[in-house]
Amino acid sequence: MKKFIRSKFLIPISDKIGRATRIKDGYVLFEGEKILEVGAFNEELGRNLLERYPNHIEVVGNNNKTARSLDDFIRLEGVLLPGFIKAHGHDHESPLIGIVKDAPLTEWLDGAVNIFGKFMQENQKQLADTLGIRPHLATYLKARVDDIYYGITSSMVHHCNYNKYYVGDIVEANEIAGTNMIVAVGSQDRHYYDAILDSPQDAVKRLDENVERFGKLTRTRVVPGPDQFFSNGPDLLKALKGWADKNSSLIHIHSSEEFNTTEWFKKEYGMTPVEYGMKLGFLGPNTVLAHQVQCTKRDLEILKDTQTKIVHNPLANTILGSGIPPVIEMLESGIDVVISTDGSGSADSQNILAAARLASQYQKAFHQNARLMPAQKIMEMITIEPAKLLGINAGSLECGKDADMVFMDTTRPNLTPSKINNVLENLIWASDGSEARYVIAGGKVVKDNYQFTTLDMSKVNEQVQQLSEMFEDYREEQLKLKGTGAHC
Repeated sequence: MKKFIRSKFLIPISDKIGRATRIKDGYVLFEGEKILEVGAFNEELGRNLLERYPNHIEVVGNNNKTARSLDDFIRLEGVLLPGFIKAHGHDHESPLIGIVKDAPLTEWLDGAVNIFGKFMQENQKQLADTLGIRPHLATYLKARVDDIYYGITSSMVHHCNYNKYYVGDIVEANEIAGTNMIVAVGSQDRHYYDAILDSPQDAVKRLDENVERFGKLTRTRVVPGPDQFFSNGPDLLKALKGWADKNSSLIHIHSSEEFNTTEWFKKEYGMTPVEYGMKLGFLGPNTVLAHQVQCTKRDLEILKDTQTKIVHNPLANTILGSGIPPVIEMLESGIDVVISTDGSGSADSQNILAAARLASQYQKAFHQNARLMPAQKIMEMITIEPAKLLGINAGSLECGKDADMVFMDTTRPNLTPSKINNVLENLIWASDGSEARYVIAGGKVVKDNYQFTTLDMSKVNEQVQQLSEMFEDYREEQLKLKGTGAHC
């Protein structure tokens, strides 16, 4: 059975017809995971569809009824876009929203993320008995709710610390949700607590085992994700980069996020993290750095020459006081940069439109130039550009691409009036992110008229609320963990 969706506005963001193309009264026809047709709708086209596929087209937005007449091809009042793509995030942070705020990165890591990992590891059986579900799976399902809520259909998740032992749970959560995910499996061999330190052999074995277990899945992929440059020594980084090269895989790592830790690294190693990565042969076209906030002129030259990719996370970087990378300089020098949200604990939501808006606003204000990073550009930086960076067959609406799309409701007061010439700008500057009315991932309608179809949102929220309350009791009894870099 084929599926059809028709919208007042359609923005394909496609290189084939022009990224800035905007279509009035547009439609998408898809079957299974793939898009079959995209274009402008008219009565002649509708009759042609009915003749070609009699009683074989379900209409999204019309109670998924089968089209038998032109009247069944209802037009939704809003805008249809490619599903948003999050190139860096942490699904284990969904219970940490609002914990340890107004604090720098290292203090937040020790007081929230790392102690939460310890809490989950030490109390698995008790938590499972209380929640009625494996606690890591509950956490990862909540992250899938968070993404779908905001129209995110694809992501690369940095699955670090204790979470590297629970790849099966995050894969299960992704398969249940129907989203598309790259799991960057973490590693570290220094400057972290002893319980989770790896040898190169351990880290490579873990990757091999997960690829063997999940390699046949079409919507989940496993890649190496060493946590930080300061927590992974030369032998470990070389081993993982060798694995990535051998398997034609991406490799993903945090880099130069926080000032004090970056300064400590430079004193300890006599070079910046980027220079360290270059010396080890770690950088390259398939290497993706998250953050890269603290950046020297030499770093920019190295990133350009090695074609290393950058994921900018403005929500987390500003909330944690880490700073903002030189995005304009990166873009002007030809470095690939995309925009993402980071984890819910640091960014406090997965509102990727808010992240895109902040990325642009900061640069406009900092450079005192309102023409920088216009709405069209930053929309591309959360759709077609991260799709290319991650090697995902999505990010645009065109024949042969994955049927990943989001319909945004423009009848809300904050998006009224919306017209063909301002609808994209309204999404960037006026949306609050909650207008994602229909979300389609891999051809599945995972959010149907604001209702989740693959996930029980109420149950998931209830479980994570309970988990978070139990964690708060645990935090009050525990000393904060140390060992995540500079503590100033």
